[in-house]
Amino acid sequence: MIVDVHAHTPTHRDAVPDDERRVYTGWRTDRAVTTTNSWADYDEAMADADVSIVFNIAVDDPEAATGLPYRPEDTNTSTAAFVAADPAGRIGFMSVDPTRADAVEEAERCRELGLVGVKLGPNYQDFDPLSPRATAFYGYCEREGLPILFHQGASPIRHAPLRYTYPLVTDEIALAFPELRIVMAHMGHPWGKETVVTIRKHPHVYADVSSIYLRPWVCYESLLAAVEWGAAHKLLLGSDFPIANTGEAMAGLRRVNAITEGTALPRIPDEVVEQIIHADALGALGLSVKETP
Repeated sequence: MIVDVHAHTPTHRDAVPDDERRVYTGWRTDRAVTTTNSWADYDEAMADADVSIVFNIAVDDPEAATGLPYRPEDTNTSTAAFVAADPAGRIGFMSVDPTRADAVEEAERCRELGLVGVKLGPNYQDFDPLSPRATAFYGYCEREGLPILFHQGASPIRHAPLRYTYPLVTDEIALAFPELRIVMAHMGHPWGKETVVTIRKHPHVYADVSSIYLRPWVCYESLLAAVEWGAAHKLLLGSDFPIANTGEAMAGLRRVNAITEGTALPRIPDEVVEQIIHADALGALGLSVKETP
């Protein structure tokens, strides 16, 4: 089974009207990214995945904060509706502001909607991931078995603080909440080594490879660190739709050794690449998909 653990909820149920189409130039260096997408666009992009994990990020102004234009009041309801339309192929994560007094109340509402994990982007949401209110929310997630996928590493959004996404912050969280299942997004790019030494030491902490294949040296260096530190089995496949799609992610990983041609640099073993593509992400995160009648 191929599981794509990192995709953003499409902005439109039906075809995107021309006057609502948006593109963003900061995510990739080779082309602009269309940030308004329909459910059908998502299905086409995820065609190579058997299951995908999908979410939004809870912020007051999504387009300014994340580059993705959706109504903030629909952050979780749109994800829940999207997942309900294909419960065998999609798993929905909620997003909340853990510093708000009603964070747990919102999480409980989202669980009733069928969302089974949490997406947090402390840089986009502008909260200190080690603050008392944030850590109290992690405790709730640990008790309730809700995995958290943290944005980790760089972002082109100017006002998003990088210090909130440094991978060693996640080490602090995992030390305090050893049973909390965590995914460190993007292998913490460009801090792949710091991400690797973190996932290596914590049994329930993983990293996804979303977007790293867009930068060949970052991809190679990060995967090599995972191999050398014996942590490659803690890596999960992710595309970061709409920035990329599952097929592009798989192809990018399989090209990782192109950068070594004609050099003495060590190669990433092919079996490691295939292990990432076919990783048991659902088992790692304690998740399952609903059976199709």
